[in-house]
Amino acid sequence: MISVKAPGKLYIAGEYAVVETGFPAVIVALDQFVTVKIEEAEQIGSIVSSQYQENSIYWRREDGEMVFDNRDNPFHYILSAIRVTEDYAKTVGKALGIYHLTVESDLDSQDGRKYGLGSSAAVTVATIKALCQFYDLPMNHDKLFKLAAIAHFDVQGNGSLGDIAASVYGGWIAYHSFDRDWLKLAEKHYNFAQLLSMDWPGLDIELLTPPADLRLLIGWTGTPASTSHLVDRVALNKAKQQQAYQEFLVKSKACLKRMIKGFRDQNLAAIQAEIALNRTLLNELDQFTHAHIETPLLKRLCEIAEDFGGIAKASGAGGGDCGIAIIDAHKHLHQLVNKWKDNQIIPLSFNVHHVEE
Repeated sequence: MISVKAPGKLYIAGEYAVVETGFPAVIVALDQFVTVKIEEAEQIGSIVSSQYQENSIYWRREDGEMVFDNRDNPFHYILSAIRVTEDYAKTVGKALGIYHLTVESDLDSQDGRKYGLGSSAAVTVATIKALCQFYDLPMNHDKLFKLAAIAHFDVQGNGSLGDIAASVYGGWIAYHSFDRDWLKLAEKHYNFAQLLSMDWPGLDIELLTPPADLRLLIGWTGTPASTSHLVDRVALNKAKQQQAYQEFLVKSKACLKRMIKGFRDQNLAAIQAEIALNRTLLNELDQFTHAHIETPLLKRLCEIAEDFGGIAKASGAGGGDCGIAIIDAHKHLHQLVNKWKDNQIIPLSFNVHHVEE
């Protein structure tokens, strides 16, 4: 039995701008996981998820291809991860097998609502990690990121793939997104071995070390949000407001560069100042894209954090899901958390997860 896990993530800053090639974001991996298990099978394989038990699917292999007995399933990211990894396996001469693949996830609440921790990215990464072990494929973080990015992008069609990077590399990262238009062309002209070994235009991933006194607090609004739909809405509206959008991009990049320097310099005050500015920039973006990034409850989350000496903002695409607060560990954290609870904001006691080589 092969068993691997991949962590979920939260965006700290740089949302929306990061979908543009080479624009930075800061992201953190959390100790909530998707676990994928693979066990060899004989004639009939299966894909089972604890979240979708009624939609478990069964498959066999004909002429090297996976053939499914039921096509109506919610497993698009898993299937894309399988396809990409098995295409890679074939290029290095591996014979394809049959297996039972099981998925378990911590990334949703007990009643099935999503926290917004990047479950589709984590399940993509975990599936590819498990299959690379199953097929004994050479693998490192860079190759894993590229395979998972291809698989995820083939399904979602938009986004920065920063959640893939967080799930692969773990910890705190500074992420600059690569050129997705280039990837679409590159997939047609290069095989997997070439794609995994070459540099991807614009891609840069740097591991960050936070100041010792930095504490990350996470508050959940209880309202799930669709990242892909929100990103689409911004993309549609930015075309009508090109000048304002370009100004947002320039300011966001400068803000994130200063924030990343704050991590390098171990300067909590500098990081907090740029978190506050990034929140302002996202609210300015909201004014001309009408994406409704900062909901009333997320706004309240931020105000409460500020009352106790922290700096907060929506995490990720907004519209619900989580907000984050960056605060000095010596401040009144319990009082802040209790005030969140009084305002129907659910504190999530998750920790940063670091991935081993």
